[in-house]
Amino acid sequence: MKIYTKKGDEGRTALFGGTPIEKHHIRLHAYGTVDELNSVLGVVLAHSASETGIQILSTIQNQLFTLGADLATPLSKKDKVERISSSHIQMLESWIDELDEKLPPLTAFILPGGTLAAATLHLARTVCRRAERYTVELKSGEAVNDETVIYLNRLSDLFFVMARYENQHGGIADTKWKS
Repeated sequence: MKIYTKKGDEGRTALFGGTPIEKHHIRLHAYGTVDELNSVLGVVLAHSASETGIQILSTIQNQLFTLGADLATPLSKKDKVERISSSHIQMLESWIDELDEKLPPLTAFILPGGTLAAATLHLARTVCRRAERYTVELKSGEAVNDETVIYLNRLSDLFFVMARYENQHGGIADTKWKS
């Protein structure tokens, strides 16, 4: 099987189920940014994340494929595609709570940075927020699984907590913002 199909050479692609759309469509921005986010997580994993971080991020990378397929498949399609669900969101919330219990209380805004894993998790957080904005924009004009927006919102919160956790694990204090 060849890696190139030449079908996108004129600026069009097809969603799951075959519906053709322009490559500048907001739906592609949404699931393309989810794909970008997954790549950023690969960089985090290459930067010696903690064992806890590795386990969580490995699970999230798989969930991001589910999220991408969810966003690439219009709700009106009868194609059998796994969708993001409340159980995915509950998993994120449980990780947030578990990690946050191990951290000192947050008393100031913090600047992105610290260990390579933490700094890259801050980057992942911002890419995740962009994916969330694109998904909200998509949802304003088309039917989208409601859970996708909630999932992305919680995921960015998790990345913030994970960045703090990775800094703590690496023995590096968070840098507080000085106004």
